[in-house]
Amino acid sequence: MLNRRNFIQLAGLSSALLSVKNISAGPAVSKGPIVLSTWAQNMNANKAAWEVLSKGGKALDAVEAGVMIPEADPHDVSVGYGGLPDRDGKVTLDACIMNEKGQCGAVMALEHIMHPIQVARLVMEQTPHVQLVGEGALQFALSKGFKMENLLTPESEKAWKEWLKTSKYDPLTIPKILEKNNEPLPYPWPVAMLNHDTIGMIALDADGNLSGACTTSGMAYKMRGRVGDSPIIGAGLFVDNEVGAAASTGVGEEVVKVCGSHTVVEMMRQGKSPEAACKEAVRRIVKNNGINAKTVQVGFIALNKKGEYGCYSVMQKFTMAIRSQKKEESITSQSWFK
Repeated sequence: MLNRRNFIQLAGLSSALLSVKNISAGPAVSKGPIVLSTWAQNMNANKAAWEVLSKGGKALDAVEAGVMIPEADPHDVSVGYGGLPDRDGKVTLDACIMNEKGQCGAVMALEHIMHPIQVARLVMEQTPHVQLVGEGALQFALSKGFKMENLLTPESEKAWKEWLKTSKYDPLTIPKILEKNNEPLPYPWPVAMLNHDTIGMIALDADGNLSGACTTSGMAYKMRGRVGDSPIIGAGLFVDNEVGAAASTGVGEEVVKVCGSHTVVEMMRQGKSPEAACKEAVRRIVKNNGINAKTVQVGFIALNKKGEYGCYSVMQKFTMAIRSQKKEESITSQSWFK
């Protein structure tokens, strides 16, 4: 017969077992650090981020340090210094950053500043705002000690002047023009990435916290004042420390229309793997574009709290760079169109 003492002991044991079951059914312990970035050529950016992460540093500091590498690289024609200009010959920069607390900062259409990601972080940390744009962003940067610099390199200026001969704004033809003139490309044609390879970077640190950054000079020869997805929180980048982080690259207008990176994170919240979550955002872009979907390239990368990661793109040959304690590699994403 079950007496009162045995009943109490059994009840206590059942409660303990139930408690253990609930713990094991929850999120797995993070296995960071790890850093991901859009495009295989951003291994060097990952290396800079890893210098921070491997020493126990914060994901926020890591992604900032990482994306500063292509920002200062004159051979990267789509990010920062050396970026192809707008149709008026002006190099305009967009960037955003987001930490594990949901705090974020962004700059848009910023000129003359080598590292817009640093300005975006100061917007986050030292202003009551999220976004500063154009002259206001420049004024803020100068007030914080940044120096004005000429970001238009002779190579990018030459490419722009060649484009001016026709002034045809067709992003799909621009890489062909550069190739014809023997200008270096950030990837071999016919990678369907239009004319740019924005860097989006997301990281998980040893404490299990997520952060992300995104920076670009945007589409070459764009209309003056054009802003894509890169500096828009929820489009080019989104971080939710309960779930995961995501970033995008490609035709920014299409990412904005589906709130791309936010969509990816929400899909992970619903239980999808990082790759499946990226695929769902891609599906929405393809649906929106109908028969024209094959003329649009967008790629997403994603990382969840478990340290699982994935990517997916509309068209082929989108790549992701990875750095962790176990590996340093790049992978080619699955794509909607083969």
